[in-house]
Amino acid sequence: MSPSRLPNTCETIPPTGGAAPASSTWKNVAIGAAFLGFLTWSYHGAGIDLAQLFSADSFGQILIYVKKLFPPDLSPKVLHEAMKGTIETFAISFMGTLLAVVIALSVVFFAARNLIFSGLLYEMEPKLGWRRRARIVPYLAAKSLLNILRTVPEMVWALIFVFLVGLGPFPGVLALGVHTGGVLGKLFGEVLENVDAQPIEALQATGANRLQILFYGIVPQVLPQFISYTLYRWEVNIRMAAVLGFVGAGGLGQRIHIAISLFFEQQLLTLIMAIYILVTLVDYISAYLRRKVM
Repeated sequence: MSPSRLPNTCETIPPTGGAAPASSTWKNVAIGAAFLGFLTWSYHGAGIDLAQLFSADSFGQILIYVKKLFPPDLSPKVLHEAMKGTIETFAISFMGTLLAVVIALSVVFFAARNLIFSGLLYEMEPKLGWRRRARIVPYLAAKSLLNILRTVPEMVWALIFVFLVGLGPFPGVLALGVHTGGVLGKLFGEVLENVDAQPIEALQATGANRLQILFYGIVPQVLPQFISYTLYRWEVNIRMAAVLGFVGAGGLGQRIHIAISLFFEQQLLTLIMAIYILVTLVDYISAYLRRKVM
């Protein structure tokens, strides 16, 4: 009796490849066509004119203006103003970031659903209990507040606070603090809602209450990311602080606005160099601190 013929492996395993379904192909074509249509609409809606940008006349005007910038004005008076503006810009960004952290931390624990009405901390409560429904109200209020704070741009906040408290660095601090508070609140909330559940379960098994779980199970997990996000936003704020001066919020931006308005091109280059040095220094400090934290 002849041995039974073993089936060929290639005959028993169905092919995994194959042509893509026609519906998937048409879907990709539709997505590509929609993207190209949106790109074309945006190109014309933004009034982009590459021919004008790269024309000989444009390059000539840029070259003329660049020549006016040199040499930079390094007179003692201009250097003193640049140093004063640099210190103001640093102080605006630093204090604005600190204010933002205070605002974010005061709101974020109400804007994280796993801390206010759902998740492991509340799994033993009745699903339709009135207390749980009542806690949804502060959650929605906190989320709405953070949305409002970060929706309004820093420049608009700066204009508002200039009318409220007058010209100078203080409205810049308030503008950065309020807007960045909304941004950090959103980022902190996402971190809180994605914490590892195992430490929380372990603390619950030992009989810890919610406050103990917060301080010993959640805060140690989120603190490094909180610090990292704060340092990153400080890098962003140091640049923004140099711009808020255009609406009267002090710092280097206010001095740059004056230099542009009065056609002091050589002073303008000195102030731009001061911004570059300040931003580079803050970037290095922030990157170093983030490496230490993470």
